[in-house]
Amino acid sequence: MKTTIIAGWVILLFLFSCSPSSRITHSWTSNTIGEKNYNKIMVVGLMPNNDRELRENMENHLVGDLTIRGYIAISSLKEYGPKSFENMKEEEVIDTLHASGVDAVVTIVLLDKNREQYYIPGRVYFSPYFIYQRHFWGYYTTIYNRVYSPGYYQVDTKYFWESNFYNLETKELLYSVQTTSFNPGSTQSLADEYGKLIVSDMAKKGIIK
Repeated sequence: MKTTIIAGWVILLFLFSCSPSSRITHSWTSNTIGEKNYNKIMVVGLMPNNDRELRENMENHLVGDLTIRGYIAISSLKEYGPKSFENMKEEEVIDTLHASGVDAVVTIVLLDKNREQYYIPGRVYFSPYFIYQRHFWGYYTTIYNRVYSPGYYQVDTKYFWESNFYNLETKELLYSVQTTSFNPGSTQSLADEYGKLIVSDMAKKGIIK
């Protein structure tokens, strides 16, 4: 019986660890998508300077997922540096991008990032003590684990994202999506999951092939 319960918990933990941390909460698609084969798509991340590594990973993975689908895609961070287009006017930015063949832009915006710490007491579940009370050692070990197991602090991290797809020739917004990511294993796994999620949804909505 005890072995079966332990095995069940192991399976549940495995399933939770393998479950995706990111999900789409809302998406919008323009009625004027049309048929367009984009020559080059630029991915630009907009997030705080202290999240430089996160921005790099997010851009690179989305670029990679677009490339897999046959598009030429570039990272704004790699192509233009960490302060892309700072202090530039709209016309200057558009001309710069057009000169390099970019005709579509995908933004990745970190809208918010919440970190919440809370205390998890040790062994706070109820046990069927009547089963163990019949024997001293069963009762003793059950109560001992309940009383002396230390609690611990856990920190949950939740990201709120928004990505937009712009046709650079018409300057129109064609697609917008909002997502949440909960306790990703690493910035690499977060970026990998996010890129696949967004590119797959854009393909379903007809934004890309």
